[in-house]
Amino acid sequence: MAGFEPKVDLSFPVLGKLLQVDHGYALYGAISRVLPVIHEDREIGLKLVRGRYVGNGLLDISPASELVLRLPINKVGQYLGLAGKKLEVLGNDLRVGVPHPRALIPAAALYSPLVTTRNCQDQERFEAEVRSQMVRLELKGRLTIGKRRTFQVHGKQVVGYGVLVSELTAAESIRLQEQGLGGRRKMGCGFFEVVKSEPESFYDKASGIAGEKP
Repeated sequence: MAGFEPKVDLSFPVLGKLLQVDHGYALYGAISRVLPVIHEDREIGLKLVRGRYVGNGLLDISPASELVLRLPINKVGQYLGLAGKKLEVLGNDLRVGVPHPRALIPAAALYSPLVTTRNCQDQERFEAEVRSQMVRLELKGRLTIGKRRTFQVHGKQVVGYGVLVSELTAAESIRLQEQGLGGRRKMGCGFFEVVKSEPESFYDKASGIAGEKP
């Protein structure tokens, strides 16, 4: 896809104790209070913070969790200001460490625990929209729709699904990681990563939006 700046993952270690499983919108808000530039940035994606589910909708994020921004290489400098900052996310404090960039690595299978589109309350319409986006991105991989999830944005429940795309070429894999699928990328949706275990285990384990490490 011509015209796109290559992207990298900018990974910030975060120190803290607990974090709500459903934290995407709140984390975006906390980052925007430190770096307002993220409001107008349409090229950035946010990975939901991973941790161990401990019940009551909470994750244990100690001792080694990370905040990851997927962004064009030429924008890395704009987000370095997060380092050393404290983010308040739904009453929990996160201390952000010094980041390091990671190149995107191609893989035949990629998974996102949460993808959302317009009219996604209906799974058939959701799948049709995702397939349409795949066509626009020239992705010919095999699409598998996982569990239905809900998350909150502005206090309203929004529906999404886990999505697995397999049988990708190397070029398609990088394209999917860079462009994602669906909307609300700055709230943790549509962030695709390399599958590190059997796809079935994702669907069995991932009852929380981000309660399991892949």
